[in-house]
Parts: sequence; structure tokens; C-alpha cells
Amino acid sequence: MLTTFVIVYLALSMLIGVLAARHVHSAGDFVTAGRSLPFFIVVAMVFATWFGAEAVLGTPATFMSEDLGGLISDPFGAAFCLIFFGVFFARKLYAMNLMTIGDFYRQRYGRKVEVITAIAIALSYLGWVSAQVMALGVVFNVLSDGALSTEQGILIGAGVVFFYTVVGGMWSVALTTAFQMVVIVAGLIFIAFIASTMTGGVMPVVEHAVQHDKFNFWPELNAVAMLSFLSSFLTLAFGSIPQQDVFQRANASKSANIAVWATVIGGVIYLAFAVVPLFLSYSAQLINPELVARLLPENGDSILPELIKGHMPFYAQVIFYGALLAVIMSTASGTLLAPSVTLAENVFKGWLIKQPSDRQMLWLIRGVITVFTILVVVYTLWSLSHETGIHAMVEAAYKVTLVVAFVPLVAGLYWSRASTLGASLSIGMGVLVWIPLEFIMPEAEISPHFWGFLASIVGMIVGSYLKSAPKSCETTARSA
Repeated sequence: MLTTFVIVYLALSMLIGVLAARHVHSAGDFVTAGRSLPFFIVVAMVFATWFGAEAVLGTPATFMSEDLGGLISDPFGAAFCLIFFGVFFARKLYAMNLMTIGDFYRQRYGRKVEVITAIAIALSYLGWVSAQVMALGVVFNVLSDGALSTEQGILIGAGVVFFYTVVGGMWSVALTTAFQMVVIVAGLIFIAFIASTMTGGVMPVVEHAVQHDKFNFWPELNAVAMLSFLSSFLTLAFGSIPQQDVFQRANASKSANIAVWATVIGGVIYLAFAVVPLFLSYSAQLINPELVARLLPENGDSILPELIKGHMPFYAQVIFYGALLAVIMSTASGTLLAPSVTLAENVFKGWLIKQPSDRQMLWLIRGVITVFTILVVVYTLWSLSHETGIHAMVEAAYKVTLVVAFVPLVAGLYWSRASTLGASLSIGMGVLVWIPLEFIMPEAEISPHFWGFLASIVGMIVGSYLKSAPKSCETTARSA
């Protein structure tokens, strides 16, 4: 019976996606929804896209195995990213009327930098989308009592998300996300209320966490620990700023003010609501500690689904799994569209098709979505076989953009002297420092990508002083 409700929910999401596709008449409609979305829809997209499988399954598992400090990258770094982007980037980028974030690098630094950063941005999504698809596989496996393997669930979930994303693009993402945000918020709050009745209220759960030092946040007061802490924070806080999904939501807004405030408020809501899954998962310590002891060492992502299925009434299970599917699918659709659009617009356009018509561009994007979905499924199945956790998959996704794309974006917007040589050296030095260290000391306390990030800053400064930007670029940077 529970599986039937899930099937109905999936069918409803697909129907909304198909209906939304009626608004798609051009590539611009498909990518930016005609830059016509109102405040509520943009807030819903920002929140629901970021409030994904890692927020409900991965982050709580990390909190239970570590402490609050283990969440410095997500939700703390992730929420900071959204707020920071809204305040310092949304208005400037919105005014440039770009199709993708990759277009900025072309206008500011030229075609070569555009292609490199676009590929880096697209690759960074592989882990994020795969984390959502992995979560769908876990959910289908739990719901079917093992009748569907996690691998089969991955294929089904990826197929559903692919269908309504490829049909309607940003319009499908926008309308399904608005519906899914309501389901997420109402569903998880209701389930948290039920869990609190089983634990004797909220405070017993909080007190248990305090007694077991789960609210430790700050690192030890030594240089290595503090740099490691900072590195984890910057991975999402800065690494996710030069991302197409964040830009795309702001860029689809009806006005610059909506782009700014919807992103900021979406980030605030994300941080505030992240507490709910933490409470739900940790309540399992009081409701069924044996379940936690059995699952946490190797399969912590399954604690919450197993708790709901084993200890809550049927109607609560329906609400929870509806909310969970909304969480996962809203993120998966947005993060599937973003890299596909980036690759189509900033890599394949002009290479596969020199000057595509609007119709050709639309089909090129849909073709890239198809190929990227296949890559996501392959990577997800590989990660499953290597027992990679959802939270780890998401955190790893932003290393590449932190090293490759963040510094050129900030310098290009805020430093008139930033030049193509500076961007090229920033990318080159960052990668040359980061990648070898991943092989030499992958488990170092201070992550290799942090040193790559510092090297990218040095590269931008050195290159831009060796050869500054031409006057036209300086004017663009100041006006942006």
C-alpha cells in the first residue's frame, strides 16, 4: 500500500512537469523560465534545490557519528553560500542578462577560460546529482522491503527525474519545486511532532545530545585543526557560489530585487529548517538505540527511513516518504538541468553546432541532459559499490569549483585589473597544486583542495599584475 502511494506521488510529479512544459517555447524559456518567476517560486526553488538528500539523510548521519562541527560544510557553509551569493553576486550577475554562469567567464576572460570553467562546473555536479539518485535508490529499497534492490531503485529514480526535467526544463523544475516545498515543510514538521510524542518532547532529545557532546562545534585551538575546519567551511561556502543552479534560480527571477532577496531568504530558511532532520534522526537514539547501533557504522543514511517505517503509523509513513521524495526530486531535477545547460551553452555550442537556431539549441540541451543522466547513473552505481556516503559525495562535489571557478568569478566582478592571464594562471596553479596533493596526502587534516584554492588566489594576482585587463574589461567589471 505504501509503495502505491509513492507511485502515485511520482506520477503526479511527472504530470506537473508535463503541464509546465506548455510554457516552453524557446531555449530561453527552457533555461531561465523567461526570467519571469515571482518571489515565492524563486524562494521555493532555492530552498528545495539545496534541501536535498544530504540534508535529510546524509547530514543527520554525519551529526550522529561526529558532532555539530562535522556539519560546518553543510548546512552552515551551504546556507552561507546562498546568503553571500544573494548579497554580493545576484544583482551584478542579473544585470548582465546571461544565459549561464559560464557566459560570464567568456565575456570577462574569453573562450578558453569559459570552456575550462564550464567543464569544471559541470563535473562538480556529478557527485551532487548522484547523491540524490543514490538516496532514491535507498528509499525504494526500504519501501519495497528489499524486493527492489538499491541499484534498481537508482534506475527508476533517475528515469523519473530525467523525464520531467528533459520535458519542461526550468519551468518543470520551478512548478514541481513549488509543490514539493509545501510537501517538504508540512510533512517533516508533522513527522517531527509525532517523533516528539514518542520521545517525551524535544528536550529529552536535546539533553541526550548534550550529554554525548554532540553540540561541540569549534575545533581545537591549534593551527592545523582550525585550518582544517576553515577548509571544510569554504568547500561549500565559496565552492558552490560559481554554480549554475544558484545562478539559474536568481537569473530566472522577475527582477533584480527578487533575485537578491529570494536567494538570501532561501538560504536563511535552509539553515533554520536543517534542524528538523537532525532532530528526527537523533530521536532514534531514544526510540530505538539498537537500530542506531546496527546502522550507524556502515549505513547511517538509512537510520531515518528505517525508524519511520518501523515505529510510526501508516499515515505518518506516507507523509514522510512523500516529503522525502519531494526533497530528493526537487534537488535532483535542478542539479540535473544546471550542468547540462552549462555544457550545452558553454562547451558544445559553437563546437558541435556553430550557430544553432533556437530550436537546435533546445534539442542540444535536451541531448546533453540525456547523456549527463547516463553518466550520473554510472557514477552512482560505482559509488554504491565503493560505499561512499551521501554527505561525502556532496561535499566532494564542490572542491573542483572552489579551486577552478571561484577566484576568477570574484576577481572578474570586483577587481578591474583581473585579466585573462590572471584567470588562466589562477586555474592552472590551483589545479597543479591540488591534484598532486590528492594522491600524495589524500587523508591529510588540511584538505588538498584548500592549498589549491590558495594557489588559485596567488595565480590570479600574479597573472593580473603581469598583464592587466584591457580597458574595456575594466569598464565591464566596474559597471557589473
